[in-house]
Amino acid sequence: MRVARAISSLIEAFERLPGIGPKSAARLTYYLLHVPQGELDKFSGAVSDLKRNTKECSVCHNVAETDPCDICADPGRDRKMICVVEQPLDVLALERGDGYKGVYHVLHGVIDPLHNIGPEEIKIVELIERLRDEGIKEVILALNPNMEGEATCLYIKRLLKNVKVTRLAHGLPVGADIEYADDRTLAHAMEGRREY
Repeated sequence: MRVARAISSLIEAFERLPGIGPKSAARLTYYLLHVPQGELDKFSGAVSDLKRNTKECSVCHNVAETDPCDICADPGRDRKMICVVEQPLDVLALERGDGYKGVYHVLHGVIDPLHNIGPEEIKIVELIERLRDEGIKEVILALNPNMEGEATCLYIKRLLKNVKVTRLAHGLPVGADIEYADDRTLAHAMEGRREY
């Protein structure tokens, strides 16, 4: 059976998204066929505006509407404490936990030799520059507790001198992603962090 080109193109586009396989891509595509055109226009507009209406914060490298982002611009945040995370989604997860009042630094990845990602491909140099310029007292390493996250933490720890380095408590299951943890687990992990 020959599938319409518009359908097969959208299925292929959905398949390129992380976590979407061929069956899910087909289900999403056929679902969208039944959505009113006005809703489809809103959806396509939101996708189209995604890059146009967001910026990378020049301070912490989070994704936001403004530069600096709302967190970096907030005078009530503790600027002597930086929480280092892998992705912008991790900032959202930690903010939901409502237990952290410092600022962030988003690496946009972790060291992963199997995928040719070294320290130069993520925002480690920018982190070190921030530590020189801003008088930071504590760096909290809030990377996922997997092999790549641990390797990145060790690398960063070796670079940091004259600053307290802590790691989230291991209330998070090993191998889990921060973005999927519940608010209470994240709040306890932040409270129970330890020196690294």
